[in-house]
Amino acid sequence: MIKKSAVLALLLATSACATREAGKPLSGDLFGQSNANNTAVMSGERDFAIQLAGRFAEEVPTTINFEFDSAQLDSAARATLDQQAHWIKQFPEVRFRVYGHTDAVGSSSYNIRLGRRRAQAAVNYLVSRGISRARLEAMVSYGETQPLIVTQDRERRNRRTVTEVSGFLKRHPTVLDGKYAQIIYREYVASAVPASTLTAEQSLQSNLE
Repeated sequence: MIKKSAVLALLLATSACATREAGKPLSGDLFGQSNANNTAVMSGERDFAIQLAGRFAEEVPTTINFEFDSAQLDSAARATLDQQAHWIKQFPEVRFRVYGHTDAVGSSSYNIRLGRRRAQAAVNYLVSRGISRARLEAMVSYGETQPLIVTQDRERRNRRTVTEVSGFLKRHPTVLDGKYAQIIYREYVASAVPASTLTAEQSLQSNLE
């Protein structure tokens, strides 16, 4: 029985290979997401994207909140989005995604739509502040499925959108050159003073030290 199974498996494999021309490149579908993840890790893209996401979360408020059953931006939400827009403008190679959330009041289908409206409102405001829509990826609505506070009642903290770094623009020249470190540490690169600009006195003082 074992031998018959082995022969059958071999015949199936041979049949599958017979449909592919010898030397023809394999389809990317055969590798799936794992290959894309491995490529990102090997190139350094994944690590640098994680670093940049951490910086964004530390340096800028990532969350805005909404009134009950509303997708209107209040003054506090607009102020937070202004801060996000200022930060985003400093990194033109980076993409962002906005996630919409609701509290548990209302049907699941309605809350999915409401979460999407909230995410769209945040994106539209960022675009009005000069951020290219191409850099803001398709909004994702989690509806009521990811509450910060677990309750069936109205809860403002659950009625929110969250902006996150989602990756790099593949067509950007800096990204094409793989200069991820330069993107992440742009402030440090910009603040560096070339040795040629030092005065003779500064150079002498440096040597003495």
